[in-house]
Amino acid sequence: MEKVLGIGGVFFRAGDPEALSRWYTDHLGIDILEAVWQQRAGPTVFAPFKHDTGYFGRAEQQWMINFRVADLDAMIAQL
Repeated sequence: MEKVLGIGGVFFRAGDPEALSRWYTDHLGIDILEAVWQQRAGPTVFAPFKHDTGYFGRAEQQWMINFRVADLDAMIAQL
């Protein structure tokens, strides 16, 4: 059986896609302006939630992405 090997893309709407892309590059180090983002191997959770969950925000927020980082405290300080 063939299995999905990871996330191949995350696509979403943005009012200013270029500015948002720069924000991800400048603040999170995800270089999506010039190249495909190459990520390190590691676990990815793929899990549906009940439609009325409060786990990741208001009801109109339909999806959530978690990023893996080496040092969460350093990333929080950076942001």
